[in-house]
Amino acid sequence: MNQSRLTTTAITALRVILGFLFAAHGWQKFNEWTIAGTQASFAKMGVPAAEIAAPAIAVLEFAGGLALVLGILTRVVAALLVLDMLGALVLVHASAGVFAANGGYELVLLLAAAAFALALTGAGRLSVDRTLFGRSNSKLSVLA
Repeated sequence: MNQSRLTTTAITALRVILGFLFAAHGWQKFNEWTIAGTQASFAKMGVPAAEIAAPAIAVLEFAGGLALVLGILTRVVAALLVLDMLGALVLVHASAGVFAANGGYELVLLLAAAAFALALTGAGRLSVDRTLFGRSNSKLSVLA
């Protein structure tokens, strides 16, 4: 894909900032709330299989966020994060309305949309994906 400098800058900024935010949320689930606390919180919110979901989501958000920052498997990670945020929207935030101050879905919807954009565009030029998969004759070029 032929990207202009502005497009490259925009995708890189989006990927790095989104990755940082997801990594921070995953880190929070491990360290501030703890996995046990996150499991209890998920169960209270009605998340199915909270015992499994909490550590899985914590790992996805932390490791996935770091992967986005570096641009590693960006399309795959971003698609998984879209599903994560849509789950959070439907299971937890939709009933509270739009605004995050009221527990609403504005943040999760924005994070889902940003992750969706990266799932569609890929990591961009300044990424590990481009270095590993960017050759046009590569069978994995769809990942770049």
